[in-house]
Amino acid sequence: MPVLATVLGHPRIGIARELKKALEAYWSGATPAESLLATAQEIRTRHWSMMKQAGLDQIPCNDFSLYDHMLDMAVTVGGIPARFEKIANPLNRYFAMARGVQDRGAGIDLSPLEMTKWFDTNYHYIVPELRPDQTFVLDPTKIIAELAEAQALGMAPRPVLPGPVTFLKLSKYAEDVEGVDTLELLPRLLPVYEELLALLAGHGVTSVQLDEPCLCFDLDPASTQAYRTALTRLAGTAKRPALLVATYFGSIGDNLALVTESGCEALHLDLVRAPSDLDSVLAALPAGMKLSLGIIDGRNIWRADLEQAHRMVRRAVATLGAERVMIATSCSLLHVPVDLDAETRLDAELKNWMAFAAQKVAEVCLLADAAEQEEPQGAPFEQASAALARRRAAAAADNPAVRHRAGQVTEAMSRRSAPFAERSAKQKRRFDLPLLPTTTIGSFPQSREVREARSRWRSGALDSEGYQDFMRTEIGRCIEKQENLGLDVLVHGEFERTDMVEYFGEQLDGFAFTQNGWVQSYGSRCVKPPVLYGDVARPRPMTVEWSTFAQSLSKRPVKGMLTGPVTILQWSFVRNDQPRSETCRQIALALRDEVADLEQAGIAMIQVDEPAIREGLPLRRRDWPEYLAWAVAAFCLSTAGVSDETQIHTHMCYSEFGDILPSIVAMDADVLSIESSRSRMELLSHFRLHGYPNDVGPGIYDIHSPRVPTVEEMTTLLELAAEVLPAERLWVNPDCGLKTRGWPEIEASLGNMVQAAREIRRRLTSG
Repeated sequence: MPVLATVLGHPRIGIARELKKALEAYWSGATPAESLLATAQEIRTRHWSMMKQAGLDQIPCNDFSLYDHMLDMAVTVGGIPARFEKIANPLNRYFAMARGVQDRGAGIDLSPLEMTKWFDTNYHYIVPELRPDQTFVLDPTKIIAELAEAQALGMAPRPVLPGPVTFLKLSKYAEDVEGVDTLELLPRLLPVYEELLALLAGHGVTSVQLDEPCLCFDLDPASTQAYRTALTRLAGTAKRPALLVATYFGSIGDNLALVTESGCEALHLDLVRAPSDLDSVLAALPAGMKLSLGIIDGRNIWRADLEQAHRMVRRAVATLGAERVMIATSCSLLHVPVDLDAETRLDAELKNWMAFAAQKVAEVCLLADAAEQEEPQGAPFEQASAALARRRAAAAADNPAVRHRAGQVTEAMSRRSAPFAERSAKQKRRFDLPLLPTTTIGSFPQSREVREARSRWRSGALDSEGYQDFMRTEIGRCIEKQENLGLDVLVHGEFERTDMVEYFGEQLDGFAFTQNGWVQSYGSRCVKPPVLYGDVARPRPMTVEWSTFAQSLSKRPVKGMLTGPVTILQWSFVRNDQPRSETCRQIALALRDEVADLEQAGIAMIQVDEPAIREGLPLRRRDWPEYLAWAVAAFCLSTAGVSDETQIHTHMCYSEFGDILPSIVAMDADVLSIESSRSRMELLSHFRLHGYPNDVGPGIYDIHSPRVPTVEEMTTLLELAAEVLPAERLWVNPDCGLKTRGWPEIEASLGNMVQAAREIRRRLTSG
């Protein structure tokens, strides 16, 4: 039996973002549900056919989602919060859970489920919301329907399921239940998984992929026992398919025995993130258990070193035999673009260094076909080796001046000249803001007119003068609207920016850009990460002109807006030929120059956003200190060169920040704005426990939901915040930028926010 080729999952959005467009058309009422579902089916059919034609032996299904796979699993096991049960239509209920829904005429006003980052990626998942008395009931509609689609195309697909322990560990209770772990629901959940496995076996499924990335965490005793119980019980189910337990994003390490002793048929390893796992797993794998080698990077876009990968394959085949080995991607291909062949404008040599999902599928198949050869042979291997050699020798990636400057960085360059208390006093005198100052995170709507103007300018249909005039008009309207709403600190709106990372990458040396390199961030939100292939330098100022123009329109402070070094790093496809810490330091030095130029131009508040700093945290705690040390140092290097009177802001969102709070404190931003509305100020418990010495703006309304929050909702959240942090150190803001929302909704929401701040301000000052 030959070595099998497979992948853990495929991108969902389509080469031209067809899913995004179909979702947004459906949500707006422009198209019916049938149109959305037909588009989804067409995307699935196209991707399955591509994988089959490429030669994959096992093709995944149920990895596709209309919004999020964790939300799909919540629906599958009956984890639907009671507040959504009144919505009879399953599709409407599904999207209400993801996005919230507000129809005051019909008496419906429902907040969505919480959303946070999927491990250390920029993908956001919907957090299942459960109850301590939760009853689980199987609803296999989606899985069976997609299975039938694939089988009708002549395929025998492998369904992908979030495993029961990962599902529960990433879920939360609707309300704080002290001392009660979601893992206590495992005995109630496992029968539903057993029922589902039996059902799939009855539909002809021979193998199921159980995604258990939490096996790459440091597990406490309760989690360890949960895995032992769950995997052993599912493996003992009488009628079921073979079980592939898939781990990824880190090392399985000391959790290996939980799988090898379970009776499951196969284990998947992420050998891109943890190549050292291979030898220990080969030595420990029980007779008969198969091993899936995740040796093609599912997280980045660089062509694989096929010779090195082939050597790993040969070690596995020599130890286990070909019949027990599978070749796979390290994780799902959800995190990379669909097809490099769609790129017609990339530099030919740079393009030759790269591989998107379609090319990674081909790499998997190539390695599987060559698995029993002592030495890899043929043109594809020769071409891959030649491309890798040229990349290593490329002068375009090496800038001696950048490397020299990075080598001159000192620890003192990452420290402000005075402690926060002294800086804060000077800043209060400079700005004279009211108690609970109001502001926004930065971006305002990217309307159709804005996008069209940018497109016409890029194509040459609109000259630079016309483009600048258009943007100045938009900035002027934005400043006027903010002043009319009564906001205390303004922003220019970021209309000139396609994306908070792409915009900066376009102006920095060392970056390249794709036409169709889209990946899903959440729901219909797609991003096109820059390709960071070389040393980073800033040829000229990037934001000063727009910021100073906006400040000239108002006597109120207008924040200069930058994206931080860690977030630019995390949200790019980053070079893998040097340590990420070194690349991040180069970005930080470029931003340090931009911060200095903004300050010199009279911009008194500068916001350097770092929403991805928690996202980059390694899964194993032993690796945290090293990462946090260089990540915090990079942020501080970019911001610490300003005077005491210049106020540095930063923004973070959609991650669990409580466990890195000391590092956030060490970043020493004067003002931290942070997402907390979906979790109803859950982060405040960490502030209560550990304290926070600087100013904080806990987001008090969820911008990812189309609903307009009421004044009462926001005053309640502000009151919660004021119970934990001194009111004189609290700011009032949304939880993220407003780029994806519409002006009528924004004006209503911000109007309520300003009113809520004034109400709490009145209560505090009159009491």
